[in-house]
Amino acid sequence: QVQLVESGEGSVQAGGSLRLSCAASGYTLRHNCMAWFRQAPGKQRVGVARIFVNDNGGVPYYYDSVKGRFTISQDNTKNTVYLQMDSLEPEDTAMYYCAAKRGFCLSGEALYTYWGQGTQVTVSS
Repeated sequence: QVQLVESGEGSVQAGGSLRLSCAASGYTLRHNCMAWFRQAPGKQRVGVARIFVNDNGGVPYYYDSVKGRFTISQDNTKNTVYLQMDSLEPEDTAMYYCAAKRGFCLSGEALYTYWGQGTQVTVSS
């Protein structure tokens, strides 16, 4: 049974940082794609970042809204991906989800097979 478990939920002030984790069980992240999505209240879920997990630190991709502020990374020994979020803004407030897709990364949440339960990030001004 595949499980993705997010952690790192928190509330911070604007300009602060948080790190989210997504630990996988029953599923090997290596040579597959892991992505972070977020959904703000009353809005559609959108992509944040994704990474193709390999043996060389991974191949990351960032959406424009977080480029330069967020960093996605992998730890193959822990079968875990991380989302380091710096310079947080109130607009980053959302429920954050990690998701897994077999093979190479592609955009479009419908392509992702496995999803975590979500973890809340709140940024106050």
